[in-house]
Amino acid sequence: MKDLVLFLAQSIVDQPDQVVVNETEGPEAIILELNVAPDDMGKVIGKQGRIAKAIRSVVKAATEKGGKPVFVEIQ
Repeated sequence: MKDLVLFLAQSIVDQPDQVVVNETEGPEAIILELNVAPDDMGKVIGKQGRIAKAIRSVVKAATEKGGKPVFVEIQ
């Protein structure tokens, strides 16, 4: 899942070398923290959050059925 978010984010931004995804696994869920360069923050969020919602939708669709839910946080 981490690689999927990394690929999606690097495809969108101007500075793909500054994209970092940190994975934190808790007892009930997995949290993926997406960090990008400050100049690319708007591109990852998109107008009215459409790109961020799309990234979250792709991750939700790719998660295992019956597995832990995965949440994407953009920082």
